[in-house]
Amino acid sequence: MKVTREELLHIAKLADLNIEEKEIDKYLVNLQDILNFANTVNTAPVDDLQETIGANTNYNVFRKDEIIEFDNEEGLMQNAKEVEDNMFKIPKVI
Repeated sequence: MKVTREELLHIAKLADLNIEEKEIDKYLVNLQDILNFANTVNTAPVDDLQETIGANTNYNVFRKDEIIEFDNEEGLMQNAKEVEDNMFKIPKVI
């Protein structure tokens, strides 16, 4: 299937793209390459495939959200540039 100039201009109009006259041939080639690749993928022989390549049984594993008391608050706060009310003080972020 070959993309015509009229089809390209129609697609550009639908996408609200302003294509200059000198760019039309370049866009026609690029769009035709994309459609040819899509056709190659759609016609790939997959009937005899026995397994899925890259299938992965992994999934996101989340740990339980637990509160853990920290005994050495003074040791933790010594790394802070500034401390206020026993908390790290950081610059305001807006």
